[in-house]
Parts: sequence; structure tokens; C-alpha cells
Amino acid sequence: MKYLVIISTLFVIGSLFGWVLELFFRRFVSQKRWVNPGFLVGPYLPIYGFGVICLFAVSNISFGINIEWLDILVHILLIGILMTVVEFIAGLIFIKGLHVKLWDYSNRKGNIMGIICPTFSLAWLAVGSIYFFFINPYLVQVISWISENLIYTFFIGGVVGMMVVDFAYSLHLGLKIKQFAELQSQRFDQVKKELQRRVYSLTKKNTKAEEK
Repeated sequence: MKYLVIISTLFVIGSLFGWVLELFFRRFVSQKRWVNPGFLVGPYLPIYGFGVICLFAVSNISFGINIEWLDILVHILLIGILMTVVEFIAGLIFIKGLHVKLWDYSNRKGNIMGIICPTFSLAWLAVGSIYFFFINPYLVQVISWISENLIYTFFIGGVVGMMVVDFAYSLHLGLKIKQFAELQSQRFDQVKKELQRRVYSLTKKNTKAEEK
């Protein structure tokens, strides 16, 4: 029960703060306008929830390295790699499973399938470093306090419940949009084929008329 509470709390904290981070990043850096980031309707990004779980786990694992600077370096490098893997898996799920591309790095050098690229891997490394040095010590205290005061888990459970409902709704809406787009595409193809058939027929008639 305690570990479930810890994981759920990390997931909620990461999802909420990740949404805020992406909101301001898109407003002032990438898209220059206010836009709801992510696939869900509500103010949360599950990918950041999973990311924070990974950050917390790696940051608090002991690798048994006695040299302090080397231990820190291993932690930070592993954080950068792990966050890149999380981003890649999430991108594949949305592209292959839901046919939705929430971000696109195709115009950046060294990108893989437009999902990950060296530039953003370095950005994740920087974010991971900030987390490791400045956030993780306080987050450990917060998690410890919440796990000892289980009454606050009702709030965490409520947020997780809303996210599950939101995901089901967004998935249903996304499938409806996909079906509508496919239907419109089929109709367009039919109209295109019909026009081509008529143009071919008229061309053939004109050719015969000229031959007479």
C-alpha cells in the first residue's frame, strides 16, 4: 500500500507540474501562443508523471560507487538516458497506437523517427541534473510525509481517477476524429477517381471527334 501511494503521488506531481512546464514552453519558446499541451483535456501530462517516477527511482538508487563525483555523474547520465527512453516509448505509443503525433523533431539533426533527438536529450539531461540536485531532496521529504499521513491519499486517488476518466474520454474522442478523417479521405478518393474517370472519358471522346 505504501509503495502504491508513493508511486501514485509521484505520478500526480509529475503530471501536474509537467503540464505547467509544457504550457509555458509552448507559449514562450516553441509555438508562441497559449495551447493546451498533450493528449488529455485536463491540466496533466502522464508522460511527465512516468518521468518523475523514473527520476525519483534513479536518484535514490545506490550504485555502491565510493567516489562522489563519479557517483553523481553516473546518476545524471542514467537520468538523461532514461528520460529519453521514456519520451521515445511514449512517442511510439501515440504514433503507432493512436496515430497522434504530439511532438515532432523531424527538422532537428540526429532525430530518430521525429520522436527523440540529441538536442532534447541534452535538455532532459539538464532537467534531470536540476531535479537531482535541487528537487529530489525535498521531494523525498514530501513523499515520506504523505505516506505517513494517508488521509491525503484521497486527494491523490481523486486526481488519478479524473485522469483515468479523462484518458478514456480523450481516447474515445480521438478515435472518433480518426474515423471521421478516414471517412472524409475515402470520400475524397472516390470523388478524385470519379473526376479522373470523367476527364479520361471526355478526353477519349474529343480524341475520337478529332480523328473523324
